[in-house]
Amino acid sequence: MTANPPLTPEERRVKIAAIAALPERLSQAVAGLSPQQLTTHYLENEWSVAQNVHHLADAHLNAFARIKLMLTAERPTFFAWDQPSWARLADADGPFIEDSLDLLRGLHRRWVALLGSLSEEQWRRVGLHPERGEMSVDDQLRTYAGHGQAHLDQIAKTLAAR
Repeated sequence: MTANPPLTPEERRVKIAAIAALPERLSQAVAGLSPQQLTTHYLENEWSVAQNVHHLADAHLNAFARIKLMLTAERPTFFAWDQPSWARLADADGPFIEDSLDLLRGLHRRWVALLGSLSEEQWRRVGLHPERGEMSVDDQLRTYAGHGQAHLDQIAKTLAAR
């Protein structure tokens, strides 16, 4: 099994609540920004605000798919994806963030519903990450509950630098 101990039901509840809250928190963080504010790289070697928003949609889609694979296949191997390269693609480097915000709203509703339905046995199911090794559903929850906050912090840091 994974090196991390299982989360407690209370720890899961808190982390699921963070996933549930992210789309609204993200929408508030970027409300009213101009296309220039969304796409300007205010910090060297950091993503723009728009790239952070689009990345969250990409990453959370991948995480949701990984969890579903873990729940339906025995020890599936996850595919690796080059996040910086994805962030440079046309759909992830432009100011049109509403589609990614809409995607996150719907995805997170489904993700929260799925996570809320899992049995103890399902929380312990695992997949193989090409760089991190074996990961459980609990590990995915740990990772992605904090992932959204990390990018909200990055957006705040980026906007503070303008």
